[in-house]
Amino acid sequence: MLEVKVINIDSPFQDQKPGTSGLRKSTLKFQEEHYLEIFIEAILRSLKDLKDSSLIIGGDGRYGNIEAIEKIVQICVAHKVKKVIVPKDGLLSTPATSHLIRKENAIGGIILSASHNPGGLDGDFGVKLNISNGGPAPEIITNKIFKSSQALTSYKISKIQLPNFSQYGLFTYGETTLAIIDGLKDYSDLMEKIFDFDQISYFLKKDFSLIFDAMNAVTGPYARNIFVEKMGLASHCVMNGKPLKDFGGLHPDPNLTYASNIADLLLNKKSYSFGAACDGDGDRNMILGSGCFVNPSDSLAVITANTNCVPAYKEGIAGVARSMPTSCAVDIVASALNIPCFETPTGWKFFGNLLDSNLITICGEESFGTGSNHVREKDGLWAVLFWLQILAEKNCSVK
Repeated sequence: MLEVKVINIDSPFQDQKPGTSGLRKSTLKFQEEHYLEIFIEAILRSLKDLKDSSLIIGGDGRYGNIEAIEKIVQICVAHKVKKVIVPKDGLLSTPATSHLIRKENAIGGIILSASHNPGGLDGDFGVKLNISNGGPAPEIITNKIFKSSQALTSYKISKIQLPNFSQYGLFTYGETTLAIIDGLKDYSDLMEKIFDFDQISYFLKKDFSLIFDAMNAVTGPYARNIFVEKMGLASHCVMNGKPLKDFGGLHPDPNLTYASNIADLLLNKKSYSFGAACDGDGDRNMILGSGCFVNPSDSLAVITANTNCVPAYKEGIAGVARSMPTSCAVDIVASALNIPCFETPTGWKFFGNLLDSNLITICGEESFGTGSNHVREKDGLWAVLFWLQILAEKNCSVK
C-alpha cells in the first residue's frame, strides 16, 4: 500500500486571473513551495476517468524540467492515474507531445515549457495542458483549472522513489504504471510517413547545404535523429543541438533578432543553401535561403501551393486556415487551388476545431507557426521538412 499524503495549504493562486492556455511565470515563482503542486492538483481535478486513462508528461529541458516531472508523477500516483508516460530524460517537444497523446489515446498531456521564453534560474517556466485530441485545452477547461486552483486548500502526493529518467522501462506504483519511453522514435516515424526522407537526403547530399539551429533547446535530438541518423548528413548540420537548462544563454525564439547567428550565415555570409531554426519547445520555425528570409505568412502560402510535392498530401488538401493577423497571401493560393480558406482568431485551438471537423489540412500564423492535420499543434520541424521536400522535388533554391 502506497502512502498518500494530503498537504494542506492556502492556495497561492487566489489573486491570479484565469489564463488562456496554461501557466507561464518566472522560474523562481515555480520554485516556491507548493506552487507547481497546487496547479497540477487543479489540472488533475479538472480531468475525468483518471483511473482508466493515460497521461503524457514531458518538457523542453529547461531548468526545473526533471524536478517538475518527478513531482507531477508523484501527484499522478496519488490520484491513481492508470498510466503515466514520460520520455527519456523528460524531453518531449510540443508537436511530439500532441502526436503521442493521439497515438496512445491518452486523456491529455502536461507540457512543461515557456515556449520561446528564455530559460534558466533567471528565466521562465511554464505548464500547459493539451487534451485528448492533442491540442491545447479550450477555455472551458483552462477556466475550470484556474477556478479550482484558486479554491484549493490541499493537494495529494505520494513521495515514492522514482527511477532515473535516463533509462527506459515500466515501473509500477500501486495502481499506476510509469512508462519511460523513447521520445524521439514515434515523432520521427511520423515524419518519415509524411515525407520522402530518401529524396530529401539525396538532394541535400548533391550540392545543397543545410544548417539547422536548435537553439540549445528540445529540437536538437529530433534534428540529429532525422538529419544525421536517418538521412546520413554530417553532424555539423545541426548547430546548438544539445538541450541545455538555460539554452546556453540564448533566447530560443526563431526570428531574425534572436536567431541572428544563423541569419548571418544565410543572409550575409551566404554560407549555406538552406537554413532553419526552431524555438524552445519545437513548435515555431524560421525558414532561410541563401540571401533570402521567408516571412511566416509567405511560408504558409508556399507550403499550401506545393502540397503536391509531399507524399502525404499528394491527393490534395481539404482547405487551409490562417490567423487574423496573418497576411492574405495564402488566400490567393487557396482561391487558385479552389479550396476553402478560413480566418481564425489568434490561438492554435481555433485551428484544432477546423482540423477535427476535417475542414482544413494546412494552417499557420504570422508568429512563426505552421502545421497540419498530422497533429493539433504547430510543428517547427515538420515545416522545415516540408520546405526541404518542396526544394528536393522542384530541384530549386528557396529564392
